[in-house]
Amino acid sequence: MKQTLNIFWFRRDLRLDDNHGLYEALQGEHQVLAIFIFDSDILERLPKDDARVTFIYETLQAINEKLQKDDGSGISIYFGKPLEIYQQLVQTYHIETVYTNHDYEPYAIKRDQEVKDFLKEQNIDFKTYKDQVIFEKNDIVKGDGTPYLVYTPYMKQWKNHFSNQSLKTYDTKPNLFKLVKHTPLAHSNLSEMGFKTSSQKIRNYSVTPELIQNYEATRNFPAQDSTSRLGPHLRFGTVSIRAMVKKATAEKNEIFWQELIWREFFSQILWHFPHSVTQSFKPQYDRIVWRNNESEFKAWCEGKTGYPLVDAGMRQLNKTGFMHNRVRMLVGSFLCKHLLIDWRWGEAYFAEKLHDYELASNVGNWQWVAGCGVDAAPYFRIFNPTTQIEKFDKNLEYIKQWVPDFQELTYPIPIVDHAFARERCLKVYKEALQ
Repeated sequence: MKQTLNIFWFRRDLRLDDNHGLYEALQGEHQVLAIFIFDSDILERLPKDDARVTFIYETLQAINEKLQKDDGSGISIYFGKPLEIYQQLVQTYHIETVYTNHDYEPYAIKRDQEVKDFLKEQNIDFKTYKDQVIFEKNDIVKGDGTPYLVYTPYMKQWKNHFSNQSLKTYDTKPNLFKLVKHTPLAHSNLSEMGFKTSSQKIRNYSVTPELIQNYEATRNFPAQDSTSRLGPHLRFGTVSIRAMVKKATAEKNEIFWQELIWREFFSQILWHFPHSVTQSFKPQYDRIVWRNNESEFKAWCEGKTGYPLVDAGMRQLNKTGFMHNRVRMLVGSFLCKHLLIDWRWGEAYFAEKLHDYELASNVGNWQWVAGCGVDAAPYFRIFNPTTQIEKFDKNLEYIKQWVPDFQELTYPIPIVDHAFARERCLKVYKEALQ
């Protein structure tokens, strides 16, 4: 006879503590089978040494070691298309309910709907919970029910809605004994999925009181290693957003707090406007005639534009999977405005390389620098890649670290003259927007 149980499906919430969906699953009367699915549809698009896949795998291994040691349970790891995995699971177990946490990306919404429809046919409930954000979907909207398209009023309304109740935590520890014992680890190594351990490592995050207090003073200078490195950990849920907001409010640091709210702003924009993944939020910007010069794009990707601060950012990204936020703005603006290359090319490159890649924020920020998104920088705002050095890397520490050849004869001459590129950009944008 089949064992009756509930399932908790780990996705972007790779932690045991303060996990809303896991907490709800453990409240039921049945034992809980914890699973993670390496989605073959997603993995087939990634480099075979992708640091994010290694990070997820190693995080799951660490959780499994803890669970095995504590009470002999663990997370079953599967590889394949989620719907097909569920078709297998219903053959093996008598499943009452599948629990998981909300995901807001268009692919995830479609995937979850397919799984939900299949489970419904089998008379199995599919329950999802809010976990990766404080406010979601229609939680923060204008009086008329429409979404905010400008960050500042959204942020103010977010803070108005915020209370201690928003940070309610979900203590799973008392009920972890309900996880199924001796879980079969269906796929237990990377090579079975066609991957290898990445040479790049995703760094641990650091959110000390000192970092939060000094955040405003230090966050714009790429040579100072003073950012939290929180991005990948929020992306994959190895840390709870509630815990991080609690730290920000405890230190009363508005700037750090507002960075976390930016993430939620872009998340709700993506949920309301999924077309913005592939189309300009402001449709008239899709009339821009991009040059899309492939050799110039290659030079940008490789950090060989002849502009040291741009090149430093790209080389840091290629080597480490990280780029300082201030520099991200500059390299993005340079690609769209100086080279007139479609923001979608840059977005796709960042998607492949960035450890903290998150669709909503990446699309939102790329559309911001291109001038075509919500709350965007006006199109005539064009960063000067040379004067930015004076502002943010005056002693050339960051440039020397990543572009040691910048004073050598072998260093490329600038790919385009700044004044010429600025005028060309203004002309092309004006023509598109008439």
